[in-house]
Amino acid sequence: MTANGLNGSVDALIRAAQGADASLNPANGITIVALSECGATAIDTARPLIVLIDTAPNKTQLPGRLGAGWELLTRLYGTDRAVTLLPSGSASTVAACIAGGAVESQAIYVGGLTPLDAFATPWTMPWLSARLRAPDGCPWDREQTHASLAKHLIEEAWELHDAIAALESASAAERPRAIADLAEELGDVLLQVVLHSQIAQERGDFDLADVQDGLVRKIVRRHPHVFGDASATTTRDVQRNWEAIKAGERAAAGEGEKVKGALDGVSRGLPALSASRELQDRASAVGYDWPTLDGVRAKISEELAELDEALAEAGHPDQITSTQASSAAALAHAQEELGDVLAVIVNLGRRSGIDAEAALRGANDKFRRRFAEVERRAAARGISLKDADFTTLDALWDEAKAAEREAKG
Repeated sequence: MTANGLNGSVDALIRAAQGADASLNPANGITIVALSECGATAIDTARPLIVLIDTAPNKTQLPGRLGAGWELLTRLYGTDRAVTLLPSGSASTVAACIAGGAVESQAIYVGGLTPLDAFATPWTMPWLSARLRAPDGCPWDREQTHASLAKHLIEEAWELHDAIAALESASAAERPRAIADLAEELGDVLLQVVLHSQIAQERGDFDLADVQDGLVRKIVRRHPHVFGDASATTTRDVQRNWEAIKAGERAAAGEGEKVKGALDGVSRGLPALSASRELQDRASAVGYDWPTLDGVRAKISEELAELDEALAEAGHPDQITSTQASSAAALAHAQEELGDVLAVIVNLGRRSGIDAEAALRGANDKFRRRFAEVERRAAARGISLKDADFTTLDALWDEAKAAEREAKG
C-alpha cells in the first residue's frame, strides 16, 4: 500500500515510528493522513498521528474548521511539539518542519497527547469537566447542580451578547480584540453545556453525545427544505414550516396529555422585550399578524391614547412631584396599558427587522455616554449637578449630543 505516490509503504512508516515510540500499537488506534487532507480529517490528538508529506492542494476543510496543512497542525499541536521524521527516525519539531526541515522526509510522526496537552480539540472539555467533578477535583465544581448553574448560563449568555455587540461596533483597530473576546465568551457558554451534560451523565440521565444527537436530529427534522423534499424560498416560508413541524412535535409529545399551544415553550425567564419578540414571532408564524406595517403603526397610536386615558384616570401620578395615583387599581390599569404600548413597539421593531432588546440596550449605552459627558462638562465649568436646574442640565445634554454627532462625522 503506497501513500499518495510517495515512496515506502505505510507499514514501513509505522515500523519506523515504533522505533521512536515503543508504546505505539496500531491496534489501539492511529491516524494516518496526508498533509493536504488534514483540514478535511477529524484528527483526534489523543491518538498517534502519521502525516504523509505531500504537495497536493489542500482539500476542502471540515465545516467549522479554520486552517489546513501545517497551519492546522500548529493550531492543534503547537510549534514546539516534538515530532519524529519518517522513515529516518530523526527528532524534530513542528516549527522546524514548517521551516523546511521535513522536505526530505516521507512523513512525520506525532505521539498521542494527554487531554491537558490537547487544548484545541472538542474532546478535551468533557474530560476536563469530569476531572473537575471527580472526588479529588474542585470543591466548587463538585457542588454544582443543574439548578445552581442555571444563573451562570444566563450571565454567560448576556456576556456573549455584549461581545457580539462590541464586535459589531468595533473599529478596525479594535476588531482583533473584539474577535478574541467573542471566541472567549463562546467558550464560556460551551462550558455551561458541557457541565450540565457531565452532571446528567453522572446521574445516568444522558451524556454529551445524547445532546449532540438530539440537536442534529431536530435540526434535520425541522429543515425538510434542505434535507428533504419540502420547499421554502423565503424566510417567511421557513418560519411557517418550522412552526408547523414544532406544532406536530408538541402534539406528538402531548399525546394523552394537554396539547401544547404555539406559545408554549417560550421561557418566562427571558428578558421581557426578548420574550415579547419571541411570542409575537410564534403567533405570526401561524398567521396571527397585521397584513402590513400600517396596522402596527396605527396600533401604536391606539395604545398610546389608551395609556394617556389610563394615566388621566389614575390622576397623572408622578413620583418626582410626589403626586400619588388615585388608587392602586388605577395605577395597575395604567401599568397594563404601558405594557401594551411596549409590546406593540416590540412588534414594530420585529416587523422592521429591529430587535427591541438590542435597541433598548443601545439606547442605554448612549444614555450612559451622554450623561458621562454632561458630568464632565459640568465639572469643567464648576457646575454642581445637584444644584443646577433642568434648563442648565438639558443645555449640557444638547451640547453632549451635538459633540457626539459631530464626532461621528
